[in-house]
Amino acid sequence: MTSAINPNDIDGAYPVAGQDNDSQGFRDNFTNTATNFQYAADEITDLQNKAVLKAALTGTTLDNDMNGSLLYNFQAKQISGTVNAIGTTSGTVTLNFESGSYQTLTTGGSVTLGFTNFPASGVSASIVLRINVTSTAYTLTLPAAVSIGTDNLQGYASNVITFSTTGTYIFEFTTVNGGSAISIVDLIRNRDPLYLPSSEDLAASGAASLTKTTSYFSTSAAETATLAAGYAGQIKVFAMYADSGDMVITVSNAGWKSSGTGTITFNDIGDACTLMYINSKWFAIGANGVAFA
Repeated sequence: MTSAINPNDIDGAYPVAGQDNDSQGFRDNFTNTATNFQYAADEITDLQNKAVLKAALTGTTLDNDMNGSLLYNFQAKQISGTVNAIGTTSGTVTLNFESGSYQTLTTGGSVTLGFTNFPASGVSASIVLRINVTSTAYTLTLPAAVSIGTDNLQGYASNVITFSTTGTYIFEFTTVNGGSAISIVDLIRNRDPLYLPSSEDLAASGAASLTKTTSYFSTSAAETATLAAGYAGQIKVFAMYADSGDMVITVSNAGWKSSGTGTITFNDIGDACTLMYINSKWFAIGANGVAFA
């Protein structure tokens, strides 16, 4: 801005020494001086109300609320952020963007997330959540708005994330439309759905888990199980370690069929196969002793 203060309004050569001077000259200088003082006061007050300060002015409290103003073409160094520590909790937990872009919580039970106070549409905003999962029985339920990036998210099904192990997990949630649609990124785990550390003991008539790489089983009689559709690139392993009857697994979107379901039959100890979900079908990429139909 251009200052309204005009030093040229003051006649520095008036009054003239050694002669009578018209009083109007005094009045003009006094008036212009007062006007410039008022300009100065107004401009200083405006700066105090709007400027970004590194410390509070005397008699004031520091408040550098930018109110969404644009900053651009600047170089930043040693930037830090506020951490909002929610603590141990369960049930519905609403992450408030105004509380900080990095938030932490520890599960005292299953948690259902919500979000509030994202900026208006057209502005990118992110919240990083570090969650300490204390029991694999506890799940993380996401709101329906979290709809981007979930396809290959480990442990995800129908807006619910299950955890195969306890420990610390970090997710980043980002929106560009005020929270109407939110993306999610797993920041510390490989987002490819290759869950090599995880396995399950597949029960008779059970549905093979899509969040665990390996399903192993023994049979006490003829048994059956099922495998649902997977995610692009997902790997699933089946293995029979004890045999008292055949295990027949019905597979949705079987790659060895022109369409629909197919079956895999295991009838001896050591029978095993490895499947990969490719182009919306399960294909066998390795097999030992099993029969496909």
